[in-house]
Amino acid sequence: MLTKSFWMTEPLDNYIVQNWLREPDVLRRLREETAQMPNAGMQISPDQGQFMSLLVKLIGARRYLEIGVFTGYSSLAVALALPEDGQVVACDVSEEYTSMARRYWQEAGVAGKIDLRIAPASQTLKVLADEGTSFDFAFIDADKSGYRDYYERALTLLRPGGLIAIDNVLWAGRIVDMKKTDPDTLALRDLNAALTADERIDLALVPIGDGLTLARKK
Repeated sequence: MLTKSFWMTEPLDNYIVQNWLREPDVLRRLREETAQMPNAGMQISPDQGQFMSLLVKLIGARRYLEIGVFTGYSSLAVALALPEDGQVVACDVSEEYTSMARRYWQEAGVAGKIDLRIAPASQTLKVLADEGTSFDFAFIDADKSGYRDYYERALTLLRPGGLIAIDNVLWAGRIVDMKKTDPDTLALRDLNAALTADERIDLALVPIGDGLTLARKK
């Protein structure tokens, strides 16, 4: 099974992959190499990467903000979809994981589009705000306890009509299991409730991967 969907059956998953997945070879090889790692579950599914690539084209995005890079699948998928003059600012704290990302970005010919900043994301986002930087599209897939702060900072950096995508909002079903009171689950519940009440955005949930929230800045 290639996706992370906790509700997806293997036959349906295979059907989706066989009939809808268009995955460039460089992305496939990155995904397969990452799959051998202990934390492989942190990688988005290939159908989610394809969906994000389509979103980039639908909204005409040129500047993309990524919070949480891991081995670079999502950033590579988006960078490939951006126009030639498109730019990515990618935030992560791991030199180890992002070293793999850099290798594949270089191979795919998009390394020049990507500005990788190794530092706590809250620090990088503050710097971007101080610089007056604006983005068309943002993706949040990092430490769950930081999601609320990342969302608020990303929303400030987003242009009107821009889009934020937030991963793992269904949390493998744990989000509705009230026995789960760990910090990550509580943080996601808090964020989901806040987004529902946030009048600054248009909101939708896409049940792809582990649940993907889309928030459009009004």
